[in-house]
Amino acid sequence: MTAAAVALTARRALFLYRLATVGQPAPERVEYARDNAGAELKAQLVEVFGQRKLLKWTPSGTAHFFVMWAFFILLTVYIEAYGALVQGAVTGTPDFHIPLIGTWPVLAFLQDFIAAAALIGLGAFAVIRVKNSPKTLGRSSRFSGSHLGGAWLVLFMIFNVIWTLFLYRAAAINTGNFPYRSGAFVSEGVAAALRPLGEGANDALEHVGLLLHIAVMLVFLVIVVYSKHLHIFTAPLNVLFSRRPDGMGAAQPMRSGGKLLDFEEADPDTDVFGRGKLEDTSWKGFLDFYTCTECGRCQSQCPAWNTDKPLSPKMLILDQRDHAFKVAPYLLAGEEQRKDLHEDVLALLDKPLVGEDGVIHPDVLWSCTNCGACVEQCPVDIEHIDHILDMRRYQVMVESSFPSEAGVMLKNLENKGNPWGMSEMKRAEWVEELDFEVEIVDDKMPEDTEYLFWVGCAGALEDRAKKTTKAVAELLHIAGVKFAVLGPMEACTGDPARRLGMEFLFSMLAQQNIETLNDAGVKKIVATCPHCFNTLANEYPQLGGNYDVVHHTQLLAKLVEEGKLTPITPIEEKITYHDPCFLGRHNKVYAQPRDIMAKVPGVQTQEMHRCKDRGFCCGAGGARMWMEERIGKRINTERVDEALTTDPDRVSTACPFCLVMLGDAISEKKNSGEAKESLEVVDVAQLLIRSVKGEAPATPAS
Repeated sequence: MTAAAVALTARRALFLYRLATVGQPAPERVEYARDNAGAELKAQLVEVFGQRKLLKWTPSGTAHFFVMWAFFILLTVYIEAYGALVQGAVTGTPDFHIPLIGTWPVLAFLQDFIAAAALIGLGAFAVIRVKNSPKTLGRSSRFSGSHLGGAWLVLFMIFNVIWTLFLYRAAAINTGNFPYRSGAFVSEGVAAALRPLGEGANDALEHVGLLLHIAVMLVFLVIVVYSKHLHIFTAPLNVLFSRRPDGMGAAQPMRSGGKLLDFEEADPDTDVFGRGKLEDTSWKGFLDFYTCTECGRCQSQCPAWNTDKPLSPKMLILDQRDHAFKVAPYLLAGEEQRKDLHEDVLALLDKPLVGEDGVIHPDVLWSCTNCGACVEQCPVDIEHIDHILDMRRYQVMVESSFPSEAGVMLKNLENKGNPWGMSEMKRAEWVEELDFEVEIVDDKMPEDTEYLFWVGCAGALEDRAKKTTKAVAELLHIAGVKFAVLGPMEACTGDPARRLGMEFLFSMLAQQNIETLNDAGVKKIVATCPHCFNTLANEYPQLGGNYDVVHHTQLLAKLVEEGKLTPITPIEEKITYHDPCFLGRHNKVYAQPRDIMAKVPGVQTQEMHRCKDRGFCCGAGGARMWMEERIGKRINTERVDEALTTDPDRVSTACPFCLVMLGDAISEKKNSGEAKESLEVVDVAQLLIRSVKGEAPATPAS
């Protein structure tokens, strides 16, 4: 039985390895894991063995913790079972025990405890699956779209492992072949129930239970490698080779054949531009396919899915995985073998990866806001955004297939250096509205200037965002922080282009800005836009632009803490804070905006139920700011509906995109009478400047 099961498992493992290596090489993953061995070891301990992400979801996380540890600890029971089988065959007395620890009562207790805990965990899983069944909850169920039959089969197999374990151990206690004299409290209880059957019956039950226990495990092993529970083996590998920045970090640069793509020499006929077909997926992408547990945590947190759009991060991975298994005979076949393939397989070869009749529908691809909720919640470190971004790159750069509104944005970026197509001379107009002088860099940064204030396109050109820009500038001036701005020399960081998939334009804008910053001698940057902040801090180093970048909330919180800014005037308002995705999940800046509000006298903060790492997107990320939202409920409307449940006087945030999106939704709510006229959305910096200067709150009319 063991030989047959191992052979079948090895055959499947070889198939999965060969299929994954059909994809693109990813040497950077191996290099990173090798160079950061300490961090990777910590990740294994915390993410895999500690189940950090899963334990955020109690009780399901707690149940999974015990079931997972049962797999590890009960390996000792299988060692004992095989030892008893062999020793019984050789000596006729199956009283085997593991050397050194095999009679230790603590191990007996641990084995029984974890088996009993796993049994309770199975009950919890069953209740959770019934309670959250797609048949009753529909799209609201995180299991919607999952392969439900396979999940129930695995629960049944784990149950079989547990009851055969207790049957075998209880009978062994009654026959005197059990290696432990105490500790196995559950097995001893079952043994007491079996004892009246007599020695002969218990002897038979010991043999039958032993063989059943091993047989169930072997069948389970084969089932696992052919099911979604393959993650038992692949999850540690996926965690090992995942990107481990603090937050989502940078979008990955384009690679072809494992090497960074040089646009001056790249040829779309020979080089891989994003992902146009399944073979363009890296082996790490295939590892993501294999590792998906279909738990639906990503789906339950996705703003697109929660507003009735077709994007489910889970289904994005599963659809690619299912397609990969269907076309595997073609991908793994040689040229001669391909001639004899079944017509069904040949038909699948013409199916595009993205298209109306493709594996992934275009509406799925363009619904993504890059908010990162899926990656943040995934317990096995699947990188959904990388998959989406690679497919977008191919659609934009090779197929020229993307929403038409985004084309206008790209032309404006290319011709004017900003998404709105305004003149670069308008970037400094906000400076004239201040009552103090702001240094505009002409050639080099002034020697006594500490920070370059990166204003950003929205901060310089969008009227609502300009209020934040002026507030930050005034606060820095009050605190005595010397700063300067680039004015007309500043151009878009390229974030909208990159997140749309136009990597070439991003590279062009980034290199232009890096040259400007380096020529000016810039070392430290403060940015009000989280998208600019993320790009400057995390993505420009890919192109040689290395700067000390802070978000304005980080700097302002520091200045308040140091006493250089003192909020004195009370603001007697209830305020709910909206976490910008690119500041929060992408860069783990949660505390500083809240710290600022906490220092403002009179402010009463009220969190929305989806906040911090489970915050809900405003709908503007992933270049969605420049694409019309035609499917389902508008994401910004959903977020404002949630904010209104706190009955706030103000909604605060720390991002110009969020300011615009939430402001638009609030205006709609005012028009329909669903929100009070005094409600508005403001940046945290606007709250702080009001308290520092003692200004009266602005009325809706003003």
